[in-house]
This record gives sequence, C-alpha cells and structure tokens, in this order.
Amino acid sequence: MFDRLIAYLDSIRARDPAPRSRWEILLYPGVLALGMHKIAHWLFEAELYFLARLVNHVSRWMTAIDIHPGAKIGRNFFIDHGFTVIGETAEIGDNVTIYQCVTLGGTNPTNGKPGKRHPTLCDNVIIGSGAQVIGPITVGERARVGANAVVTDDVPEGATMIGLKARSTLVPAETWLREFIPYGTPCDEPCEPVPSERVQVLEAEVQHLREELAKLSRRLPVPDDTAPDTRKSGAGS
Repeated sequence: MFDRLIAYLDSIRARDPAPRSRWEILLYPGVLALGMHKIAHWLFEAELYFLARLVNHVSRWMTAIDIHPGAKIGRNFFIDHGFTVIGETAEIGDNVTIYQCVTLGGTNPTNGKPGKRHPTLCDNVIIGSGAQVIGPITVGERARVGANAVVTDDVPEGATMIGLKARSTLVPAETWLREFIPYGTPCDEPCEPVPSERVQVLEAEVQHLREELAKLSRRLPVPDDTAPDTRKSGAGS
C-alpha cells in the first residue's frame, strides 16, 4: 500500500514541476479528492448510496472537485489545481491528467433510462483547462484535448482536439510518442522560453521580404511622362 502511494506521488512529480517534495503533493486538492473518492466509490459499490453521497459532498466542500461516487477511475489519475466535475458513469483509465475547470459531463438519455451517459477516457489522456467532454463518448489512448475545447464525438487514439466544437489536428509521430505533453496541446512558439531567438527569426524574415520587394521594384518598367499621347482624337478634332 505504501509503495503504491509513493509510486502515485512520483507519477505526479513527473507531470508537475511545481512540488518540491512528496509531502507537498499530499496537500494537492486533486490528491485529497481522489482519496475521498475511493471511499465514496467503495460505499457506492456496496449500495450505501447516502453515505457515498455524504463523502462526496464533504470532498467537494473541501476541494472544489466534484467526483460522483459511481465514477470509475484507474491508476495515477491527476487533477491539477481542481474545480473539476466528473459524472456518475465516467470511466477514466491509467495515467490520465486533467487540468482545472474541466467537465466530464453527461447527456440526457432519450429513452428515460440512466445508462451510460458520461465519457470514457482511455490510458494516458490529457485534458486541458476549461475543456468540456460531454456524453457517452470515448477519448482514445494518448489523445489530448486542448484548453476550452468542447468535445461531443469520439476522439481517435493519439489525436489532439482543439476548438469549439472541437476538431482533430494532425500531430507528428515524434510528438505523439512523447510520454507527457503539459496542458494537452503541443506548442512550439509562445510557450517556449526563447523569446529573443524568436524575435531574431522574425526580423530576419522581414529583412528577407524587404529585399525581395526591392528586387521586384527594380524589375518593373518606369512610366515615361514625356511620351506623346498616342490615343486617337475624338470625331470633332
């Protein structure tokens, strides 16, 4: 049991550069909410629904994270910062990361029966902050959902979803194979800590465009204002 806890805390340190020690991770609201969910889920499976809901409400009050007692969660699940809602029939695989203000929401069943109405997240999925994943859909293994995306359809394995309504973007194989992509969205420009180098590249591109424009200007013929007007005169001239 202790070894599993240490492995779980280390899995969070591998995804979050902020904590200085395992003890600090124990204070994370996502860790506390997950621990209380395990108790609530055990009570839910034992059909002690009121007690399960009671634990759920205490957890929500303490952490601002609402995980329904019926949700099924795998190993090394990490909610970064919190303010997350996870519905009753949601299923979450191993090594899944969810950032703040994410909703794994349900749809109203048309047949009047509760059934499966929340998403299934496969292993190694990353959900960016503010994303809404709605309905009984499946987010494939190693897929990423970008910040504030709204996903209502199945997500293929390894895809990155962005926008509203979310659409898939092609991700290079070398990016797809990376073990972890923070915030769920590959990014090579504004997030990289090399602004001075980026400015130099932009300045070089502007200079190149200026040189090309000057070359084109030299090739264009210059109009001669002294040339006689060869247009035909009107009938009255």
